[in-house]
Amino acid sequence: MDVVSDAISAVRIGRPSSRRVRVAGSWCTRLAPYEGAGFHVVLEGSCWLLPDGGEPVGLGPGDAVLLPHGTGHVLADGPVDAAGLARAVPFERWEDGTGSRPPPPVVPAGSAVREDGTAVEMLCGKYRLDRSRAHPLLAELPPLVHLPYRADGDGGTDPGLRSAIALLGHEVGERLPGAAVALPSLLDLLLVYMIRSWTAGNGALGGRAGAAGTWPAALGDPVTAAALRALHTDPAAPWTNDLLAAQAGVSRPTLARRFTALVGRPPMAYLTWWRLTRAAALLRDTRDPLASVARRVGYSTPYALSHAFRREFGTTPGQYRADLAAAVAG
Repeated sequence: MDVVSDAISAVRIGRPSSRRVRVAGSWCTRLAPYEGAGFHVVLEGSCWLLPDGGEPVGLGPGDAVLLPHGTGHVLADGPVDAAGLARAVPFERWEDGTGSRPPPPVVPAGSAVREDGTAVEMLCGKYRLDRSRAHPLLAELPPLVHLPYRADGDGGTDPGLRSAIALLGHEVGERLPGAAVALPSLLDLLLVYMIRSWTAGNGALGGRAGAAGTWPAALGDPVTAAALRALHTDPAAPWTNDLLAAQAGVSRPTLARRFTALVGRPPMAYLTWWRLTRAAALLRDTRDPLASVARRVGYSTPYALSHAFRREFGTTPGQYRADLAAAVAG
């Protein structure tokens, strides 16, 4: 596993969902804050996204936007003032026509987008995430990640992201055979490409303070990235600072200095945190006995894992699993 894959798998719950929406005319809809991450991809036309507490963002054809912390927001055919925002129809009621005003006219599939840009077709979706143990890579993502479409050339849209958008645009709403398997996989792929595009785009900032955060720089630093890759590939291995430094090809002081500066904690402290975070995910997602979970994350006995787990989470592994099961049942 790699850091981005592990960061996503540690917090992902259930299956993502998406809808294809094609509308024209004057419209304004609100999506409430969500315990997860939301995304929109504009397939045709243009619209505006107005995040709660943030600046409006114009979206054009091919643009993708990720709201990794579930920020509430409004989508509209154009800029909207405060009065317009107050009249925005909740997305769920707007789409099924039960809102306080009729839904905007639906443009027939295959029809041309009008030149004035008032027709738009979008993919709108959500990922369910447990942010209580979010990896710092995801925690430091800004409230809104805008990935504008640009053709080939310097700074162009990532080819993988473009391909994922094209595949999703074809798959969603077509009711093709195998869609129940294809759609969740494509949505997961879209999330990976959006996060990857953000880290690649901000890695050049060199970890400066601000919206970019430090993780793009950590993943771009060959020494830190090599150490992280080793820890995530086999977290149960008997790692020491010396072994990890040898894996990264540097001295122990060099590894400690660069890793701590970019990741925010020393290598062995990060390993302990990640082992326990991984244990929590296994307790949530599997019925494996505690001894098996302990071995998979690098603890020799269930007692050793329980002691460390209680220190980190304030509860025992068994109680943690029971509480999660009760929450799901409720």
